[in-house]
Amino acid sequence: MKEVKSSINKKDGMALIKGRPVYTDDLAPKDALIVKVLRSPHAFARIKKINTSIAEKVPGVECIFTHENIIRKPFTRAGQCYPELSPYDKFLLDEYVRHVGDDVAIVAAVNEKTANKAMRLIKVEYEILEPVLDYEKAEECGILVHPEKDIFSKLDVGFDRERNTVCKVDLSLGNLEKALEESDIVLRRTFKTQAQAQGMMETQRTYTYLDEYDRLVVVTSTQIPFHVRRILANALDFPTNKIRVIKPRIGGGFGSKQTAHSEFYPALVTLKTGKPAKIVYSRKEVFRGTTSRHQMRFHITVGATKDGRIKAIEIDGISDTGAYGEHAQTTFSAAGKKVLTLYNKVEACKFSGKAVYTNHVPGGALRGFGVTQGTFALESTINELAKELNMDPVEIREMNMIKKGETTPLYNMITKGAGPEPIPMDSCMLEYCVKRGKELINWDSKYPSERISSTKVRGVGMAIAQQGSGLPNIDMASATLKLNDDGFFTLLTGATDIGTGSDTILAQIAAETLGVETETINVYASDTDVTPFDSGAYASSTTYTTGNAVIKAAENMKAEIIQLSAEYFKTQEENIQFDGKNITRIDNGESISLKDFSQKITYNILHQQLITTGSFVPKKAAPPYMAGFAEVEVDLETGKVNLIDFIGVVDCGTPINPMLAKIQAEGGIVQGIGMALFEEVKYSEAGRLMTDTFMEYKLPTRRDIGNIHVELAEGYDETGPYGAKSIGEVVINTVSPAITDAIYNACGVRIRELPATPEKVFLNLQKNPSINDKE
Repeated sequence: MKEVKSSINKKDGMALIKGRPVYTDDLAPKDALIVKVLRSPHAFARIKKINTSIAEKVPGVECIFTHENIIRKPFTRAGQCYPELSPYDKFLLDEYVRHVGDDVAIVAAVNEKTANKAMRLIKVEYEILEPVLDYEKAEECGILVHPEKDIFSKLDVGFDRERNTVCKVDLSLGNLEKALEESDIVLRRTFKTQAQAQGMMETQRTYTYLDEYDRLVVVTSTQIPFHVRRILANALDFPTNKIRVIKPRIGGGFGSKQTAHSEFYPALVTLKTGKPAKIVYSRKEVFRGTTSRHQMRFHITVGATKDGRIKAIEIDGISDTGAYGEHAQTTFSAAGKKVLTLYNKVEACKFSGKAVYTNHVPGGALRGFGVTQGTFALESTINELAKELNMDPVEIREMNMIKKGETTPLYNMITKGAGPEPIPMDSCMLEYCVKRGKELINWDSKYPSERISSTKVRGVGMAIAQQGSGLPNIDMASATLKLNDDGFFTLLTGATDIGTGSDTILAQIAAETLGVETETINVYASDTDVTPFDSGAYASSTTYTTGNAVIKAAENMKAEIIQLSAEYFKTQEENIQFDGKNITRIDNGESISLKDFSQKITYNILHQQLITTGSFVPKKAAPPYMAGFAEVEVDLETGKVNLIDFIGVVDCGTPINPMLAKIQAEGGIVQGIGMALFEEVKYSEAGRLMTDTFMEYKLPTRRDIGNIHVELAEGYDETGPYGAKSIGEVVINTVSPAITDAIYNACGVRIRELPATPEKVFLNLQKNPSINDKE
């Protein structure tokens, strides 16, 4: 392979380094109306009266929307394939506000100063209601977060508005009760994860305008352009064919832009006024007015024999979806479905639970998408089981984890449309990942701990994880290739590059298939009028799903070139050879360059434009795997935890671009470090999110993350493009359980509720001071 497995620089790398205007706000018209959203100061309230008369008189105010003068139609903002598993529980504006930061009114004015002034002049009288703030009591509290009766779920997922239940999940295999009874040891533990923020650099932003045909053009920073078009059409009750969505360069998403947020407001204004309009979210609006990772709690039960064979796993969970149910079912179910399959030798397993409404900021998509939460709970329990059995955590995993060629009936149960035949994990390199990670961290000499000084102790910990590569029989991607008149190609794809370099990776895949150089592939992406359909940049699907579509398009293009060349040379297709640069008639050696051929068929002889398309839908699970190893140093006097080293060994199949793959892995590990140690979410007693700026919400800096070392396992998945699987999400999942177990091994403190802040560690040390007495 020449182009694949090459660390080619990102196609847009130089433009980004030079600061060229490529992002949404750079491209917005200078005369666009400025749109602002008046947001609720209350966690739960009903708008009794809203008066905009004074605000409307402010010079420069174009229009103001409230729930009284806007269409009322329930929809979901979740970017998922249709029909969505998320409930239709959101309105453009409503008389109820369900979290601090919820929408109250929309203002459009000629500039930001005028819009802000008008917002301050809107008079709102609220009936303040008692909020639901404890998600573990939401079903029985007697308060309805959604008292309205016109919301619904398109699919049967256990939605029950009258009990604040968004969905229920129940997945089981084998006789759990029997397996637990026959276990020599049964552990029962509870773990909690926080509502982590995505923390991307570019906030949500959108500008809109009407084109010359009076179609609504929406230019937006999104991961899901095609879903945005459908969501907008539904919410605005506007024809889909009259909406065009364009995605420019994105300054990060991490799942935050898998939900439609900023698109609605300027679209409403443009349709009302006929003028261009734009909105740019402040950082506080991102915290209060968009989504975060779902906060979850898990009760875990694990049964095992004395020699460490795991017989049974039961996980009962609950997820806080906040005020709206976006991604609630898919995120929560992933916390079990993509976690239990790690341990395929159990006799019985069960995952059950629900997602519930509260008056918190809504949960949504974030890298790992539920698997991160579930992995923390289960892997932490496995680490505790190893300690109870006096076993090495590596050894207990080597005994119980899934290995190459093995399977579990769970894969058939969770893969939509899978048949009765077992689905083997033929590309699983997890065993190698564990072995190699153990070597790199120098586990045998460091486990469990090492005393550094009278006040400092170091410990090591580890965990394993898996994820997915697209959603089998659900996600779909298409790609189109066009041969241009100078011998270069244009690749049209609906896939969304969110900073990962997927435009470059897809160009490499196309080039490898065609036998040309990557620099001859120009990529044009994510314009719903021009590019073919793609589900979007989520579910770790782009390289695997869209990459396979690109291969089909490129194979079709190669076939078209050979067919047309045979016509040009007046011979049979079998007598034509195409090497990416030249087309040769084999029997007599007559040859023409691709450049000359493309000019001739365009201008002189055959007068044809070669355009081909390929589509792909995943048919089986192709999970990537990872083993993560952490070394931490704990200050016994303060509880401060410093991460010394983190080793990540990742099985992503064939890395199409090893450099970009490693960068993806390093970024995911950093986000995992933030979740494990720093990112704390705090609400006031009244339900206001207090950690709503980067002053209060602590993200790790370069000084906080220690040394990160990533290695890629030499794997190959026959269903992936050139053997590739995904890497975007799996890399975050092992970090929290590995770090928290390293903390325990260092100082004897178990952190079962993230993050492991110095305060938590210190207070637990006071309960267990024996570590200070150790030599």
